[in-house]
Amino acid sequence: MSILIDRDTKVIVQGITGKMARFHTREMIEYGTNVVGGVVPGKGGETVEGVPVFDTVKQAVAETGAEATLVFVPPPAAADGIMEAADAGIRYCVCITDGIPAQDMIRVKRYMFRYPRERRMVLTGPNCAGTISPGKAMLGIMPGHIYLQGHVGIIGRSGTLGYEAASQLKERGIGVSTSVGIGGDPINGSSFRDIMQYFQDDDDTHLICMIGEIGGPQEAEAADFIRDHVKKPVVAYVAGLTAPKGRTMGHAGAIIQAFGESASEKVEILGAAGVTVAENPAAIGETIARVLQ
Repeated sequence: MSILIDRDTKVIVQGITGKMARFHTREMIEYGTNVVGGVVPGKGGETVEGVPVFDTVKQAVAETGAEATLVFVPPPAAADGIMEAADAGIRYCVCITDGIPAQDMIRVKRYMFRYPRERRMVLTGPNCAGTISPGKAMLGIMPGHIYLQGHVGIIGRSGTLGYEAASQLKERGIGVSTSVGIGGDPINGSSFRDIMQYFQDDDDTHLICMIGEIGGPQEAEAADFIRDHVKKPVVAYVAGLTAPKGRTMGHAGAIIQAFGESASEKVEILGAAGVTVAENPAAIGETIARVLQ
């Protein structure tokens, strides 16, 4: 099994006619992803990488049965693209776009939840690398060749550190069930806790690897959930042990503003919840290998 996507998932790409979107669409198709179309207003009737382009997501869903989308829409229009996908009945959306204004993501979050406990659509990102179920499907911009199919679920705010973890695991003959980038922005579609639930429910995931960083409460919230609900071993790494308080570091969300948001505090909170924490990024693979023994 895998979570969120598999080889049968029908995928569209919003913004498919852009240079980078074309490149990554080709990469996804070559990997085996079932890309069935793209969406660009005013470009309906064209084709890109052998798939049809539609003017709206609703048209694409009606014609292809698409159930997942990759958003490559420029920042000023990306929020509208996400909400258009939700309105069209797409069940899973990955937003690659970086630089979406925070107020736009607040609108998206409000729109995504029609009622307090009902989501219109699962969203990961923005500002993320995407999601990959190795050997099955890739919905994003990651280098697919570094992922070996297996039983470790990866969740990360940092795409680069997610790649590093997957590469280290492959060197040790350890595979990945699904790797999910949730994005580094302060307001994103899904949290560590959200994706933890999927991995906890997935019989094919035997260990969960969580890659966090300074800033925000997500790691602390995940620790509470792990302690109370996760029965599988969890290995974590938290980036930013040397980051100065109050200074933005890399991701827009990586800024320490309150207690529990520094790397050292997050390491302590996760450790108290029973999580095994890798000392540095180079030790992620060996830590997972040790826990799996």
